[in-house]
Amino acid sequence: MEIGALNKRVTFQKLSITTNENGFDVKAWEDFKTVWAHVTNLHGREYFAAQAVQAEQTVKFTVRYLNNVDTTMRILFKGKSYNITAIDNIKFDNRFLEIKAMEVDISG
Repeated sequence: MEIGALNKRVTFQKLSITTNENGFDVKAWEDFKTVWAHVTNLHGREYFAAQAVQAEQTVKFTVRYLNNVDTTMRILFKGKSYNITAIDNIKFDNRFLEIKAMEVDISG
């Protein structure tokens, strides 16, 4: 993949849990890192495999390699939230990550 194809801004968020003044846990999504990405819908064989598990709102994000991204995070893109379902270090080169994520409503 050429660097010029990474032409969309996406923000990785991670869930933080804090304790409020009453002693209750409060969950909130915090911005972790904003990066350039190549964003594409699934097509062909990937699309039909996703439909088989009713994951038709799955999107593929390709970003430069980040070693601290995991499936507990989510991605914000164009006002929508996507839960990360799979992360692939392409060819184990530590150059690019291909991330599959499912769209969810903003509450979560």
